[in-house]
Amino acid sequence: MTQPASYAMNDQQLLRYARHLLLDNVGVEGQNQILGAHALVIGAGGLGSPVALYLASAGVGHLTLVDHDRVDLTNLQRQIAHTTDRVGMLKVDSAKEAIRQINPDIVVTTHPVQVDAAWLQAHIADCDVVIDCTDNFTTRQMINLACVEARKPLVFGAAIQLAGQLSVFDTRRADSPCYACVFPPSEAPEEVSCATMGVFAPLVGIVGSLQASEALQVLLGQSRLIGHLLMVQAQGSECDRLRLKRNPTCSVCASHRAAL
Repeated sequence: MTQPASYAMNDQQLLRYARHLLLDNVGVEGQNQILGAHALVIGAGGLGSPVALYLASAGVGHLTLVDHDRVDLTNLQRQIAHTTDRVGMLKVDSAKEAIRQINPDIVVTTHPVQVDAAWLQAHIADCDVVIDCTDNFTTRQMINLACVEARKPLVFGAAIQLAGQLSVFDTRRADSPCYACVFPPSEAPEEVSCATMGVFAPLVGIVGSLQASEALQVLLGQSRLIGHLLMVQAQGSECDRLRLKRNPTCSVCASHRAAL
C-alpha cells in the first residue's frame, strides 16, 4: 500500500466516505486500506470507464490509467468517463478529468501507451491490484503473465454484444487458476470487437462496475470470485457462476508456482 499504516482520514474524508464507514466489511480500517491502495487500470473505454470512476469515488488513493486511444464519437454510447466536448482527447486524459471532478484528492497517473511485456514488467510491481479492461486476447495473455510473474491479483472482465464475463485470478493463492489456465494461449479464439459485433451500452457498465467491486474486495482481502467465472447475460438479466480449477500443467503459471 502507498499510504503508511498510521494514515488518518481528515474531516472531509470522514464525510466523503461516511457510507463506507457504516459498513461492517469496510469501516475505518478498510477505508484506510482503500485510501492506501494503488490500482492499475488497463483500458479506459467501456469497462475502464466505470472501473476508474467507481474506484476513484471509493477513494483508492492512487490510480494508474493506461490507454493509447483517443475519444471518438462512437465511444460515447457506452464509455461514460468521456463526453462530447472531449472527443479527440486522449482517453486517459479525459478519464483523469472525469475523476478530478468526482474526487480531486486521489493521485491519478496516466500512460497514453499500448501496453507490452516490457511496460508491464516495469510498472506492475508498484500496484496492489490490476484490472484488465482490454478487449483482445493477446493483451490479456500479456497482462496475465505479468501478474503471475509479479504475484499480483488480476481482475478480468470482458463484454461483447449482450454477454459478459468476470473473474479474479490471484496466484498468490495455491488453489487459484490464472487466466491462461482457463483460456490457454494456444487456443486463441477468433478476435471480435465492438466495432464489428456491437455491444449493449449498459452491459459494459454492469461488468465494469462488478470489476470495480471485485477490485475493492481484493484490496480488503474479501473477494469470493477467485476460482469462479461469472457469466453475465444482459438479455433477461441472467448470471451463471462457474467453478474454475487451476491447470497443474498450465504453460504460464505452473513453472512460476514450482519456483516459489
